Amino acid sequence: MAAEITKDTVIGDVLDMDPETAPYFLAIGMHCLGCPASRSETIGEACAVHGTDADELVANLNNHFANK
Repeated sequence: MAAEITKDTVIGDVLDMDPETAPYFLAIGMHCLGCPASRSETIGEACAVHGTDADELVANLNNHFANK
């Protein structure tokens, strides 16, 4: 599965591509993955709200997909 994740990628799209990515979001405090707002937020927006590093999350997600 080839996917390129960016800070502009919507969280819901990432989860739809591979539900196994949920732990990456949970690990940085994004515990409301099922709520409608989080499903439509971009990674960059969510990381800004949660005070986490979007670049690090994007790198981890891209690494996950590269190893699928």
